[in-house]
Amino acid sequence: MTERRLLLSGGWILSMDSAIGDLHCGDILIEGERIAAVAPRIDAPEATRIDARNMLVLPGFVDTHRHTWQSCVRHRYADIDPQIYFAEMLGAKGAAFRTEDVYVGTLLGAVSALDSGITTMLDWSHVQNSPEHADAAILGLRDSGIRGVFAHGWPLVDGAAWMFNSQRGHPRDIRRLREQYFSSDDQLLTLAMAARGPEMARREIWLDDLRLARELDIRSSIHMGAYARNGSVRAIAQMHDAGVLGDDLTFVHCCFSGEDEIAMMADAGVSASLGVHCELNAQGIGDIPFDRLLAAGIKPSLSGDTETKCSGDMFTQMRHAFAYYRSWMGGNHSHIKHAPATLSLRDVLEFATVSGARANGLAHKVGSLTPGKQADIILIRSDDLNLMPVSDAAGAVVLAAHAGNVDTVFVAGRAVKRHGRMLDVDLDALRGRAFASQQYVLGL
Repeated sequence: MTERRLLLSGGWILSMDSAIGDLHCGDILIEGERIAAVAPRIDAPEATRIDARNMLVLPGFVDTHRHTWQSCVRHRYADIDPQIYFAEMLGAKGAAFRTEDVYVGTLLGAVSALDSGITTMLDWSHVQNSPEHADAAILGLRDSGIRGVFAHGWPLVDGAAWMFNSQRGHPRDIRRLREQYFSSDDQLLTLAMAARGPEMARREIWLDDLRLARELDIRSSIHMGAYARNGSVRAIAQMHDAGVLGDDLTFVHCCFSGEDEIAMMADAGVSASLGVHCELNAQGIGDIPFDRLLAAGIKPSLSGDTETKCSGDMFTQMRHAFAYYRSWMGGNHSHIKHAPATLSLRDVLEFATVSGARANGLAHKVGSLTPGKQADIILIRSDDLNLMPVSDAAGAVVLAAHAGNVDTVFVAGRAVKRHGRMLDVDLDALRGRAFASQQYVLGL
């Protein structure tokens, strides 16, 4: 059977591939799931042509840390003490989540991510109250059509026993998931461990958890150094001393992690994920460690973190990252040796694409418009009033674009959004289920 061929024609291409560069007017040929060619002009008369004139064409954004299960409780916790979020969402409310709530929250969050141009997302799912809760989250990702990394966490039932000096090893149900859903890594959904690390579990426990993840040949994502109490644990140093740091790890936040610990990360090839908007909103979480990461040679990835406290779209993360570094770090706040004096728009766009793909272990598949990679591509209308007339494509995307400007989204060569409308999703039904879930979770 001949693979379907699509030709995206005449777009302003931001390839994020240094060998290809940017093309002010160029074509992209898609064959099946993959990018076949990127060039100023491609002659493919048998291909279905998609007019990409007046479009900015770039790789789909990559989110590296999203508590997607919380999507139905959006925006509730930004304006109150962050400890209330921990007490409720990681306490009684999280423990009471039904499988329906996990499914709908995950589906809503993933569909919304796709709508805003995020084609790959690591779902940091620490609501594994039963094996059925894990199944529901995976089904939500599958039904959305996103390229998802399901990061399996722990239960919130009896949550304190899992999160404070825990003696409980990572739920072994992760073995079933590896066999049942993720036996191949060459598929749209893949598996990771949302691990606890030294800040939450005893030494023998977090070491055993890491051994389990490596036995299953999956990556681990771990919260690090958020809030002073966690920074004082010096978890990264503990892992370094144990000789277990490696390039299969992504550390999230690192706000109170020491400068020497960041160097340990860099030496071991550990990736970083920053949820910039949520970190700015979270009182007491600490300074966003852009300067320390960049000085050590680590280009961080970006994430929507939790929509209970912030906006999940990547445009917001990029805009805040750019402004934070330019005004705060560049304003003599940072005294870190070798920290860049400023960030460029291109730097930030790289965080949202190439760095994200690397942190999710998918750089060989996505993150740039490189022939041979999967065709995860977004088209942004450059003639919309808030963007036109475009003089700098990267500037338009980072400084001014929003989800409403995203015209078309492809995941593995399949359109999930066209002409500004999501495809193959009953949005009215999703709205109804999301509202009902919110009412249940909040007890309204």
